[in-house]
Amino acid sequence: MVANDPRARSLQRILLAEDDEDMRRFLVNALNKAGFDVVAFGNGLEAYERMKEEPFTLLLTDIVMPEMDGIELARRANELDPDIKIMFITGFAAVALNPDNQAPKDAKILSKPFHLRDLVDEVERILETV
Repeated sequence: MVANDPRARSLQRILLAEDDEDMRRFLVNALNKAGFDVVAFGNGLEAYERMKEEPFTLLLTDIVMPEMDGIELARRANELDPDIKIMFITGFAAVALNPDNQAPKDAKILSKPFHLRDLVDEVERILETV
């Protein structure tokens, strides 16, 4: 099975953490239409708790969120599963790029605003390396 095969995509689970409800709904809909299995949460702490229960292929997270920000979530996700792919979706790309924040070095960044097609394309690129 190749990464673009819908059957392969459904095996590549995405954990989404985004505190903006409308944005979260748009992202889930776009990724589901592209054939991905997405589990979404409104904050980093809830996402982290779920991550401790089951494996995910990709963590797709906003940076600025209540309870646990996306950078802390990414660090903890990397501790749980060093192979997890990480992508930040943010309006604050400079925060993610700041070396002082200790974000996982292989994390990708998609700056808001972005077109949903760009998101799906970037997720496909990241998951092709799985």
